[in-house]
Amino acid sequence: MKIYKPPPDKSITIRALLLGAIADGRTTVENPLFCADTAAAINCLRALGVKLLVSKKRVSIEGRGLKGLTRPRRPLNAAEAGTVARLLAGILAGQDFPAQVTGAASLRRRPMVRVAAPLKLMGAGIKLHCGTLPLNSRPAALKGITYALPIPSAQVKSAILLAGLYAKGRTSITEPAVSRDHTERLLARFGARIARSGHTIRLRPGPLKRAKVLVPGDMSAAAPFITAALLSGRALLVKNVGLNPSRLGFIKTLKKMGASLQITSRTSGPEPAGDIRVRPSKLKAVRVSAAEVPTMIDEIPLLAVLAAAAEGKTVISGAGELRYKESNRIKTTLGLLATLGAAARHTNGTLEITGPCSFRGGTANPLSDHRLAMAAAAAGTRTAARLNIKNPGCVSKSYPGFFTDLKRVFC
Repeated sequence: MKIYKPPPDKSITIRALLLGAIADGRTTVENPLFCADTAAAINCLRALGVKLLVSKKRVSIEGRGLKGLTRPRRPLNAAEAGTVARLLAGILAGQDFPAQVTGAASLRRRPMVRVAAPLKLMGAGIKLHCGTLPLNSRPAALKGITYALPIPSAQVKSAILLAGLYAKGRTSITEPAVSRDHTERLLARFGARIARSGHTIRLRPGPLKRAKVLVPGDMSAAAPFITAALLSGRALLVKNVGLNPSRLGFIKTLKKMGASLQITSRTSGPEPAGDIRVRPSKLKAVRVSAAEVPTMIDEIPLLAVLAAAAEGKTVISGAGELRYKESNRIKTTLGLLATLGAAARHTNGTLEITGPCSFRGGTANPLSDHRLAMAAAAAGTRTAARLNIKNPGCVSKSYPGFFTDLKRVFC
């Protein structure tokens, strides 16, 4: 049995860096992820006057407090990191200086209205360019709001919560389905007055205190390896991966498909982690509801590939949000499935995949989307002929060592 240890979690690393910057005192982030997206977060924070000491195993952040950031000399460049851009919008809404957030061309094409709209309801002085980046923020007095998210979005929710730290009065958010809750867990870790009841999160304004954050392995990074193990019929032990319940939709769905997965929980702190043992399994089709999609939004392309290997028709509802990722992931996922020879179609946000298919080789074009490149690579462990991937280097956005690890584990 091969053993695989995934890289640290990207979502948690970025959130810990941002919260550490606006907390009082020195925050230490242990076992952080270093990739293009986390580099963008570090660069933006340094431009805001935050001192960060970066070493191989940790990042120390000299927190400036809620109001201690300084006006940047130039636009803040989030590169391709949507999480950085959207969460910064919430922080900048509460500052006493103007600032602009921009990014790479791919990020400037992604919608920002869903973030800007609730922030404007709070009184934020935010202006977008045709609904996208660049985002311009000016000083404004914020007030707490009661807001119902129209669709589940961890990034929109997080931006509102961060702005809520600066607002007058309580901020309350209700989400239609639970999305990843790393921001809520970390805010509590940093001493914020935050509570959840069902699908509603309530936050009181106030300062944050320093914290020590240990980042577990990234479930979204481990998912391609779990997929490859199931596709290739090999046993795999995934060590120290995050087991946050709001990120386990992929694992739960695989179990419904008949995958033999054994989970051993090792910690029960703010971010639980543990091991997953994967054994060869025969997969069957499954139905995924719209309410389940937010808990595996990054893993839908992988699930589609596994559905192509499963017996019967898999139906994934409520996948429309995939249109607004690094690529139109509905389109790119269908393209990958076509390359593999799978029968698949999309109608009004619902994906239907009928398997099993031949898994023929060819050339996959992920359109520079890191998640699609990883899904294609996982599929390549099963294809009858070679599967080439265009621009494989796009995985550096979240996982620079992906292909090295994949070759070590499966070759």
